[in-house]
Amino acid sequence: MNIVLIGATGFVGSALLTELLSRDHIVTVAGRSADKLPTHKNLRFVQADAYDAGQVAAAVRGQDAVISAFNPGWGKADIHNLFLKGHDAIVAGVKQAGVKRFLEIGGAGSLFVAPGVQAVDLPSFPAEWKDGALAAREALNRLRKEDSLEWSFISPAAHLVPGERTGKFRLGRDEMLMSGDEPGSISTADLAVAIVNEVELPQHIRQRFTAAY
Repeated sequence: MNIVLIGATGFVGSALLTELLSRDHIVTVAGRSADKLPTHKNLRFVQADAYDAGQVAAAVRGQDAVISAFNPGWGKADIHNLFLKGHDAIVAGVKQAGVKRFLEIGGAGSLFVAPGVQAVDLPSFPAEWKDGALAAREALNRLRKEDSLEWSFISPAAHLVPGERTGKFRLGRDEMLMSGDEPGSISTADLAVAIVNEVELPQHIRQRFTAAY
């Protein structure tokens, strides 16, 4: 498949790029710089600003699917507004280009931990992650109003860590997957497997899903 990846050098994006290339997909990375990208026969780079819908549209036009691992950076003071500004521009660009299949990686904060209770609303939710988690929840809510895109929203397990690719994990929907009494975990490599599996064999069109060990 011909796939555009946005955010290819980030924590999740770099694992996604490795997984996509390992499966012989033709990957176009849309971003500001190619400096951190590997050299690969199936990899190309297109310069595009994720905050500019027109540039996104030009980068993704004619592709089979777009995966967004966009994140403005957890250290940004205005991460909430920046996250949603990027989300809105990317979605608008994908729609403008006429690409139907769109996958977005968000956070675990909007997963339910009890009936009617999402993790981000717990008093114990880490303050340093809250603004970004609230933005990711709002991005999901905005996607749920989109009926022209075949979108999927991916929430990783509560603990997303570096680690090996095993290919063995569980999938869920809107509830946080647990490991006993503790929130579950998954490596970035295995989260990438779950996402690329969804690209190749869609099971969650216009749905959110999660993955954990």
